[in-house]
Amino acid sequence: MLGCRPSDTPIRVDKISDEGDIGKAVDMGRYQRIVGKLIFLSHIRLDIAFAVIVVSQHSHDPKQKHLNEVYRILRYLKGSPGYGLLFKKSDKQSIEIYTDADSASDQDDRKSTSGYCTFV
Repeated sequence: MLGCRPSDTPIRVDKISDEGDIGKAVDMGRYQRIVGKLIFLSHIRLDIAFAVIVVSQHSHDPKQKHLNEVYRILRYLKGSPGYGLLFKKSDKQSIEIYTDADSASDQDDRKSTSGYCTFV
């Protein structure tokens, strides 16, 4: 991954679909370790949170197409090293939380997608 070309976005617009031939199976342990580290990183890199949620849904049976999407997230991280949250101690503590959801918008399983934004 050191010599790879950075990606502009963490996930494709059409994202991952389970329909059709999606490739050969990959090492599930390796896939889960990488996705686990991305989940941890998504707490300070909120720009990858949705993409990480999408790839983590395939941890039980990852295929090559799913691994390619994980690599895309890693390439995106390589191209955006200065992004992220920096928490500092402050005398003024203010927390604002906003949430939103859409109903049954996922094309694959018709489940709802929700999101949140927290301002500290």
